[in-house]
Amino acid sequence: MSQRQRGGGQPMIIMGEDSQRVKDKDAQEYNISAARAVAEAVRSTLGPKGMDKMLVDSMGDVTITNDGVTILEEMDIDNPTAEMIVEVAETQEEEAGDGTTTAVAIAGELLKNAEELLEQDIHPTAVIKGFHLASEQAREEIEDISREIDPTDTELLAKVAETSMTGKGAELDKEHLAQLIVDAVEAVTVEAEDGSHVVDLANLNIETQKGRGVSESDLLNGAVVSKDPVHDNMPSEVADADTLLLDAAIEVDEADVDTNVSIDSPDQLQSFLDQEEQELRDKVDAIVETGADVVFCQKGIDDLAQHYLAKEGILAVRRVKSSDIGFLKNVLGGNVVSTFDGLSSNDLGHGSVSRDEGDEMFYVEGDDSHGVTLLLRGSTDHVVDELERGVEDALDVVATTVSDGRVVAGGGAIEVELASRLREYADSVTGREQLAVEAFADSLELVPRVLAENAGLDSIDTLVDLRAAHESGDQTAGLNVFSGEVEDTYEAGVVEPAHAKEQAVSSATEAANLVLKIDDIIAAGDLSTSGDEDEGGPGGGMGGMGGMGGMGGAM
Repeated sequence: MSQRQRGGGQPMIIMGEDSQRVKDKDAQEYNISAARAVAEAVRSTLGPKGMDKMLVDSMGDVTITNDGVTILEEMDIDNPTAEMIVEVAETQEEEAGDGTTTAVAIAGELLKNAEELLEQDIHPTAVIKGFHLASEQAREEIEDISREIDPTDTELLAKVAETSMTGKGAELDKEHLAQLIVDAVEAVTVEAEDGSHVVDLANLNIETQKGRGVSESDLLNGAVVSKDPVHDNMPSEVADADTLLLDAAIEVDEADVDTNVSIDSPDQLQSFLDQEEQELRDKVDAIVETGADVVFCQKGIDDLAQHYLAKEGILAVRRVKSSDIGFLKNVLGGNVVSTFDGLSSNDLGHGSVSRDEGDEMFYVEGDDSHGVTLLLRGSTDHVVDELERGVEDALDVVATTVSDGRVVAGGGAIEVELASRLREYADSVTGREQLAVEAFADSLELVPRVLAENAGLDSIDTLVDLRAAHESGDQTAGLNVFSGEVEDTYEAGVVEPAHAKEQAVSSATEAANLVLKIDDIIAAGDLSTSGDEDEGGPGGGMGGMGGMGGMGGAM
């Protein structure tokens, strides 16, 4: 409860009895602790030697992954400050496709170093300004350090894909998968009038299948539909097919309200049944009149309608996913039809449809196909799920590289080089902001330190060796986590998109500055909505970490 003294000496209540308020340094410590707890939760997943997390939700479903954004989304977090850090990962995923763990880890390290500056009585606004200056300078330096590439350089693009998949479930077969990914991106890339390359991932579909080895994954020119024909007497293959995409049920129309029908004689019942049969017959006739050979229906198909379609020699598939119908439109052309009125041959798409009985799926290829399907195979559901997450990240990374046309050396090389340049830049910054710029540089070096820690190497020795290499002019010197040696990671094929690094620096800085700017937390109730003070790591002393207690249980 908060009170304010009135003229007569009687206190005036301005906040409710259950409200909580944390101010000034307490608020800053609370927020920084919450944010750092999130960052530390995912740090151990960073790099090729990063570990996985097992996440068990309230329904008992298990997710095993080391994908940063997946971990943070699955964790039970209800602390408002912690959720702001989760947004960093989500933004990084949307804008760059990968680098979520890096972005979150840097945000946590920025706040850790900022807390040390605050303890030296440096005002938060000076730290915020210094971080902003450092972030802008870092983006300029990335532009200077990055190398432009030819978007048709498939060998380098494959290295980008392999770098993204290293340390994830897709790593064991990364060479095979990288080639599939590069071919898939190449298939959906068009050159714009200004000479730039545009990658339309909407024309790329990913399907998964368990029970086979990852090495059997394949890229198909067209679509895949994991469904069976609705009738045994239907053809399973149509070479030159006119295809109808239907978003309407081939069933008897039902009344919108409950209806009772009174029947006085068997003839009336028969007439009623005949009318329903004729309605189905009319719908099938409308399909036949268009000349359709194949029908992909998003909704149900009545048993009698199935019989009529089979007699006409038409292949029909029902309950096709909405996303698959939309993708089939890209592959086959034509229209997605939602009514039988005005149905014509102009609505049909064209291509070939074949059945793989072993895989129990249809392969659909268009005459002028604008879509490809990446069919990922794995032994179990968990393997397939993690494989799909890794491949999706790699696809986004390769697409970003093709569109942006810039890459940098990985293995911590870019971070160490940026830190070195930012320390030089700090000498030109006046006032206390200079200390914040130097703290920013230190924060970037978290990446090579964590890479070394996760690989079981000495992080201090590694950082000393990396700094020495960069001071001698080797901009692409990074850590080989497998040998423990410092080497030219660009030549070794450890390559990352420059845009992902720029986005990680920007997102981490903005989130850290947003947290630092808060000096007063006013909550309608307890700042913690779950867990007790001892749970959830740092911050327990000020209302707990909220849902971070649940996070601790999930980890």
